[in-house]
Amino acid sequence: MSAGSCIRLLLCKHLAGRVMAARSLIGFHRVSEGQLTERSGPRVLAIANQKGGVGKTTTTVNLSAALAELGRRVLVIDLDPQGNATTGLGVDSRGLEFSIYDVLMKDVSIEDAIEPTSVKGLFVCPATIDLAGSEIELVSTFSRETKLKRTIETISEDYDYIFIDCPPSLGLLTVNAMTAATEVMVPIQCEYYALEGLSQLFRNVKLIKSSLNVELEVSYVVMTMYDARTKLSEQVVEDVREFCGPSVCRTIIPRSVRLSEAPSFGQPITVFDPSSRGAMAYRELAKEVLDGE
Repeated sequence: MSAGSCIRLLLCKHLAGRVMAARSLIGFHRVSEGQLTERSGPRVLAIANQKGGVGKTTTTVNLSAALAELGRRVLVIDLDPQGNATTGLGVDSRGLEFSIYDVLMKDVSIEDAIEPTSVKGLFVCPATIDLAGSEIELVSTFSRETKLKRTIETISEDYDYIFIDCPPSLGLLTVNAMTAATEVMVPIQCEYYALEGLSQLFRNVKLIKSSLNVELEVSYVVMTMYDARTKLSEQVVEDVREFCGPSVCRTIIPRSVRLSEAPSFGQPITVFDPSSRGAMAYRELAKEVLDGE
């Protein structure tokens, strides 16, 4: 074995050990059909991973569209200052009267900020660049961790699913998302450093669960950007399944040019290229999330 291979193996074992430790602290949980029928109000999922470029927004946009396609009423809350979920759903943030920033920082009703999309049953509460400064502004705000939760409670009867696209960080915006959510979905790309940083994410989930939101669970881990031509992708999937157990979704999202192209047209993949591998994968993932409904 080469020196480089030895180093990679040691790093993988080190990262795996950290993730296993965090996993033992918070546990993993796959939502059961019984729990869905018992829960009142919408399912609120925070799509989170502090690593950038892992497919958070792609998953948020396309999974929400696939669920809307199946007849569910879905809201996407874009909590990322980059606003990629907003543009990916065809909403131009430049001409908006209100955004999620106004909802959080100016007490504007979230109903006034919600915009329809081209997909029937799918709506978005958009983000603008103003959101970039909200992390600092929230510091001095009363009950700063629960502002989004209180906002969502005002529209709890209007939607079946609410997805919160989190920024690639573990700051106050992400804390707000996890405090408001009942479930966390973690996209992980099938790349070499896939496990890096997950232990910190899981520790944060544990902290929020113990102090702010007892209902919070890591329900889904989604493998994204899978390249069947490489041994690495296959190995990463095996490792993540071993470390994260039953929370890892059966559906794996492939690396796809069409998935990358769809946001530039302001469309989810189910509209942009309905018969593509990416569209079919997100439809299968939507069925997993429905969990037998």
